[in-house]
Amino acid sequence: MTNSIEEFEFTDLILATGTNTTENHPIIGMKIKRAVRQHGTKLIVIDPREIDLVKYADIWLRQKPGTDVAVFNGLMNVIISEGLYAKVYVAERTENFEALKNTVEKYTPEYVEKISGVPAEDLQRAARLYAKAKRANIAYAMGLTQHISGTDNVKTMANLAMLCGNIGIEGGGVNPLRGQNNVQGACDMGGLPNVFPAYQQVANEEARKKFETAWKATLSPKPGLTLMEIMQAAGSGAIKALYIMGENPLVSDPDLHHVRAELQKLDLMIVQDIFLTETAQMADVVLPSASFAEKDGTFTNTERRVQRIRKAVPAPGQAKADWEIISELASRMGYPMEYSSAQQIFEEITSLTPSYGGITYRRIEREGLQWPCPTSDHRGTKFLHKDRFTRGRGLFHAVEYIPPAENTCEEYPFILSTGRVLYHYHTGTMTRRAKGPAQRYPECLVEINPFDGAKLGISDGQAVKLKSRRGMVEAKAKLTTKSAAGTVFMNFHFAEAAVNQLTNPALDPIGKIPEYKVCAVKLEKA
Repeated sequence: MTNSIEEFEFTDLILATGTNTTENHPIIGMKIKRAVRQHGTKLIVIDPREIDLVKYADIWLRQKPGTDVAVFNGLMNVIISEGLYAKVYVAERTENFEALKNTVEKYTPEYVEKISGVPAEDLQRAARLYAKAKRANIAYAMGLTQHISGTDNVKTMANLAMLCGNIGIEGGGVNPLRGQNNVQGACDMGGLPNVFPAYQQVANEEARKKFETAWKATLSPKPGLTLMEIMQAAGSGAIKALYIMGENPLVSDPDLHHVRAELQKLDLMIVQDIFLTETAQMADVVLPSASFAEKDGTFTNTERRVQRIRKAVPAPGQAKADWEIISELASRMGYPMEYSSAQQIFEEITSLTPSYGGITYRRIEREGLQWPCPTSDHRGTKFLHKDRFTRGRGLFHAVEYIPPAENTCEEYPFILSTGRVLYHYHTGTMTRRAKGPAQRYPECLVEINPFDGAKLGISDGQAVKLKSRRGMVEAKAKLTTKSAAGTVFMNFHFAEAAVNQLTNPALDPIGKIPEYKVCAVKLEKA
């Protein structure tokens, strides 16, 4: 996030798009609702589903799935054509504005309505409301990124925020809501194939030399593979062994029949996890690891806040902290990792990671610090880009709308989108073992619009089949207007009704994220 969680409550306008906030991020969802009800904050929701936040919204734009770029370009078309953009900010802090202006010129409200289904007058109202707000905050999540145009979606959002001067101010920003508790921390620590910790490029010789000296090893300047590329390489035989840690791809990856076939071709598969997941059941070796409550360390949350976690209970059986397993394994393979504690590892992190440089266990004993925090007397950074962007001037990207990889047809007339529900988390590895969530939401449901249900003779609670070009699943129907006519929605928490048997593995060409949010399916009674 460029800004902080507390700023959601103290801003003039929130634009929430691609985020079912109250179910996926309920604490932030609570703050958004409180901002609207208690502080008079305006709320714009852009989402194909009638999520809970729609009840609090001043304007709801219900676009067709996969048409986000057209909608954002349409908003900017109105703002520029009516002279509502932040002219001084654009002139002094950005570049490439003319290219953006020329690109969005054709995205008139009427043109966007033909693409997205959003009424032209609603688009105009939303554009004016956003542009006239003194401070406007954009929140988004995987509803925006899990498309073949996911990178373009984020770029157009950044365009909109810069166009109205909303980056580098308190209460503004572009704020991705991270889907798991330490996703931000994993990325910060180099859990991406092209960077070292703190996003230092592996191709950068100076950065690489620094880590080679610290780690006493020779490091490759060539970026590694992304998750989906790894699966493809396993299928082709280019990768012979795979070490999977805290991930359950046999439920969470798209086109599961293909994923299973790819994993079966490996010579060796090791899974390190806290439970025997569907993926672990396929493994040659399972390494039992400790849960968050059974180890010490730090998490970095969605607002860049580095926080202490402390061991509350002993780990069961032979389970060890992840760092202990990795250290022992590396040492036995001939590379000594002689760490004595999580704190010692954190001290190494801060010595090599400039944005973490001023953070110590002592400083975050009671309350976390937000990076960048480069020195021991730095108080952390509440919001980014206050006076200038990291690259100097903010760069507008002229982005054209492209349709989803898969469209409906006579055989597959419905659009399927996937996501989460309030009571479960990811592949259900933890929440489905907990009595409360399992009672509240015991089985997978398919959201179907009542109009479509009546047309197909499907009643509420009836078993239905969904088929795509890749597979078939059965689940119970839930008739609801949350999903528009012609669309259906399923969560991916239940392995016995694994929606990812249906989903499309087509990737965003830059981010390499699969298109989970748009998939053509047929629907019928089971």
